[in-house]
Amino acid sequence: MRVTVSGPPGSGTTSLSKKLSETFSFKFISAGEVFRSLAKEKGMDLIEFGKLCESDPEVDRLIDERQKEIGEREDNIIIEGRLAGHMVDNADIKIWVAASPECRARRISGREESDLESAKDETIKRELSETARYKMYYDIDITDLSVYDLVINSEKWGVDELSGFVISAVNNLKESCKD
Repeated sequence: MRVTVSGPPGSGTTSLSKKLSETFSFKFISAGEVFRSLAKEKGMDLIEFGKLCESDPEVDRLIDERQKEIGEREDNIIIEGRLAGHMVDNADIKIWVAASPECRARRISGREESDLESAKDETIKRELSETARYKMYYDIDITDLSVYDLVINSEKWGVDELSGFVISAVNNLKESCKD
């Protein structure tokens, strides 16, 4: 079983992915983990590698390709990342986690100990940058949610409730595969 979890910053993709990974004992791969492993391979710390990414678009592509390769090769895996649903063609279920910019900014400001307005401004700028890059690099419209099997809003529910929806969907898929 291959599960992708995507969504904008602060929507809860990482929390949901970790919970699903624990529940199903699936391997968890995140774009952030791929980023860290590539930095290590290049003998760079995260700050140095981040600067390299800003100056060289091929690094973004390498991260995306590595995540795609791992996701399509391995089984019993949760692949979390903004493009995971678009990149892992053989995923059994593709999930998009949504939340309003205000909600996401509150979460981000809480975990990064920044003020709410700064978190909201930075999040919006980051999303605009990513949207432009994904369109330019891959001709992907990240706002097109038609590739996803399940779109859930994380504003009304906590990670336990969200994971309950997804666990039900995954178990249903597992049962239908047995038939």
